Amino acid sequence: MALRCLLELGIVDIIHSHGGPITLSQIAAGIDSPSLNIDNLARLMRLLVRKDIFTTHHQPSDCGEITLYGLTPHTSRMLMQGSEFSLVPFILMQSHPELMTSWLCLSQFVKEGGTAFSKVHGCEVKDFANKIPKFNKMFNDAMACTAKLVVEHILWGYRDGFSSINGLLVDVGGGTGEMVAKIVKAHPHIKAINFDLPHVITTAPMQLGVSHIEGDMFEAILNADAILLKRVLHDFSDEDCIKILKNCAKAIPKKTGKIIIVEHVLEPNGNGPFDETGLVFNLIMMLLAPSGKERTELDWKKLLEGGFPHHKIIKIPAFPSIIEAHPE
Repeated sequence: MALRCLLELGIVDIIHSHGGPITLSQIAAGIDSPSLNIDNLARLMRLLVRKDIFTTHHQPSDCGEITLYGLTPHTSRMLMQGSEFSLVPFILMQSHPELMTSWLCLSQFVKEGGTAFSKVHGCEVKDFANKIPKFNKMFNDAMACTAKLVVEHILWGYRDGFSSINGLLVDVGGGTGEMVAKIVKAHPHIKAINFDLPHVITTAPMQLGVSHIEGDMFEAILNADAILLKRVLHDFSDEDCIKILKNCAKAIPKKTGKIIIVEHVLEPNGNGPFDETGLVFNLIMMLLAPSGKERTELDWKKLLEGGFPHHKIIKIPAFPSIIEAHPE
């Protein structure tokens, strides 16, 4: 909640606008409030400095010594509004009251099943987003910003795989199309479609080289030479994943087609370099997705063995791995 507070107050952007470290009074002057409590602001900054969100150094003055607060490279990159790799939309979503109240029902979910979100709001998150445009935009913006964070690693780790696509790539459940747009920019020979539900596509901006098409992956998937599934299957049960994968198999050529799954692959003992994040996401799935979960390599093998017996896992220096799978 301290992160949400600093974002709502605009502290990172205030410091950035000065071009360097500034005093607590200068931060306070940049916050739009006629009755700001500077002692409370100091308490907040003390914690955020301890968490390496901000730096401090001390400068002599006529009144003794003053503390200057500055940005770290990570703060500038991830917590500033409008920066290319900003995580602001994701943090605002995860700390949004509609989601935070759902965490309070986690024990009830453990006892009874379902999802914590639906126990609070009476419907699943996708239906909630469909009814409330503001929440829908926030959710889609959050998904888009996480795609930006890992896309460079994916482009590098799977560069040969993208180069070998001759024809159409369909990004199934591609959200606003951020990921597939970056792929097309790096590999302009690829034709691309971003394929998602209507309430998602309505918020998708124009992306150079990408067509946005509405549809439901559980009904049918557009024919393609390759299909991309980035952080889609972890939202669903094994049974639902198999339905999606069967539709993928119908949509691609049997001999030359492939699917590209971008998902975290948990180590069996949970001690992989990104498994702490993966285990947190496993709880978030309990919050938002009725049967969603993060999976181990063995779990992925079992899911794929029916329609995609040939697959390989490509590790990259980022949270997800790349799973390339072929029907033959």
